[in-house]
Amino acid sequence: MNPTILILGGTMEAAELARRLAPQPLRSITSLAGRTRNPANLDGDVRSGGFGGAEGLARYIEAEDVTLVVDATHPFATQISPNAAKAAELTARPIIRLERPAWQKTEGDRWHEVATLEDAASAIPSGARDMLALGRQHIAAFAARHDVHFVVRMIDPPEAPLDLASYELVLARPGKCGDEEVFLRERRITHIVCRNSGGTASYAKLKAARTLQIPVILIARPPQSFANAVGDIEAVLDFIEAHTGLRLA
Repeated sequence: MNPTILILGGTMEAAELARRLAPQPLRSITSLAGRTRNPANLDGDVRSGGFGGAEGLARYIEAEDVTLVVDATHPFATQISPNAAKAAELTARPIIRLERPAWQKTEGDRWHEVATLEDAASAIPSGARDMLALGRQHIAAFAARHDVHFVVRMIDPPEAPLDLASYELVLARPGKCGDEEVFLRERRITHIVCRNSGGTASYAKLKAARTLQIPVILIARPPQSFANAVGDIEAVLDFIEAHTGLRLA
């Protein structure tokens, strides 16, 4: 029987891994949290929604006869990664963490790095026109800032009006650097708040901020420890080969 690879996804890296595994003699399942209403098409099998904690994930692993688990979730997804590690322990399955490297400050960046959303909210100066590049579940921390106008960019519309005193909602995905410069200029953005997600998909706004010399309030990744973490897909493919005996093309 061909091996089954469970990818805990929702990131570009997870999607690329599923694409790389598609022609191989194995079954891949990508699990999504279900927060994005219209996720991109993915190779292999796809499931959406939570598992019910580590025990629920362990039951799923057993039911689907999963051979090994790849935790390729977002760097800020603090709940699923510990659950995945515990489920792998409960089921005696190998697990590997695929995590994109964090962004590094470079010459010209005007970054103010903070630890939490609350710290970010406090760091915005009064009177700012601030771009919030955050998911809808992270907006509440900024509700008390009645002295700031927020430009909130999201992929999906929120289910209810945002709890912000003054804001503009823009439904759009991140663009290329030139597009981001236009976006920041047209909306007269003075500051940006975002998380240090890493990767290439949303880095363009930081390059645009560097060009326009716009300060960025950057929320650091939460501290997590992984017993087996790698930063690129090739290392994951090596791990799969080592634990399945396959030779992946």
